[in-house]
Amino acid sequence: MAKELIRLTDLTMEFDGEKILDNINLYINDHEFLTLLGPSGCGKTTTLRIIGGFLTPTSGDVLFDGQKINDVPSYKRKINTVFQKYALFPHLDVYDNIAFGLRIAKLDELEVDRRVEEMLDIVSLRGFENRKITQLSGGQQQRVAIARALVNKPKVLLLDEPLGALDLRLRKDMQNELKRIQQATDITFIYVTHDQEEALSMSDTVVVMDKGHIQQIGRPEDIYNEPKNAFVADFIGESNILDGVMIEDYLVEFFGRKFKCLDKGFAPNEPVDVVIRPEDIDFVDAAEGHLRGTVTNITFKGMQYDIIVDFKGFKWLIQTTDYQPVGKRVWIRLNPEDIHVMKKSEYSGLFGDYSSYSAEYDEIAEDTADEE
Repeated sequence: MAKELIRLTDLTMEFDGEKILDNINLYINDHEFLTLLGPSGCGKTTTLRIIGGFLTPTSGDVLFDGQKINDVPSYKRKINTVFQKYALFPHLDVYDNIAFGLRIAKLDELEVDRRVEEMLDIVSLRGFENRKITQLSGGQQQRVAIARALVNKPKVLLLDEPLGALDLRLRKDMQNELKRIQQATDITFIYVTHDQEEALSMSDTVVVMDKGHIQQIGRPEDIYNEPKNAFVADFIGESNILDGVMIEDYLVEFFGRKFKCLDKGFAPNEPVDVVIRPEDIDFVDAAEGHLRGTVTNITFKGMQYDIIVDFKGFKWLIQTTDYQPVGKRVWIRLNPEDIHVMKKSEYSGLFGDYSSYSAEYDEIAEDTADEE
């Protein structure tokens, strides 16, 4: 059974009268890879900095192994941090960067050497001991920063958007590398990102945050397949989110048509939000179809087409390998397992209509042109 290592209880943080965190309650298990995920300003980095001892909460408690550590300074906590800017020493080589903290702690040089060699193996930098930091790639520099943070054997490693400065291919490589390092060291990793793919691919547990509140906590698969509200559904992947009415258990109505679903526990005729993931929608012949719409936009994505279809003025995103030209009238079918029903929330009505899809693509193209 998993052992609890850190607990945040009724945690509140205010800056200049503005509430950045509002009554956060969260526990983190030993040896867990937990990710705090959310948009800029949601409170995830503030939460990380409170755990690390860089900030003191306005109210609430931080418990470590059952002991309150609110007033314990960062350097006395069994917690190390890797920031987006790695803060490596450019005048020292890889070996001396990793050994730095051990020498500050006045460890015997034989022990220093043993631990540095062990870390070089774990982060796959054997043979790079004498390289200057300036001779390393971004990914190699990051692995040096991780090795330096882990060589002191902390109980917890905090990582604040550490892949933000890397290009896309290197980021994907480092996602796999970070998960491997976490499993090899068996240290608790607490990771902060706004990138949902990073969170889903690496984490044991994902904590989705917005506006200083935790919106949902769960395994990546559960967060993706069973989002708690429209914010989570929209932030974790693409989603078509519609207004619906839960007629009774396992029966929901939207667009004037009743559909069988797998959801229950709602009041009869309760207004709800209905989520349908773009990759779960199939084009079918008219005889099998449930809804009919018109293709308004198509974008080739390599693995699939992103197709926008207008159903009664509401635009859906459909991700498919089945090409459909702009202007074509198409039928789709929805199976019970493709429909997910959520309770109404403050986020209802804010997401899920892809009317602005084409405009967003135009903006992206303009931004790219400006950068060049």
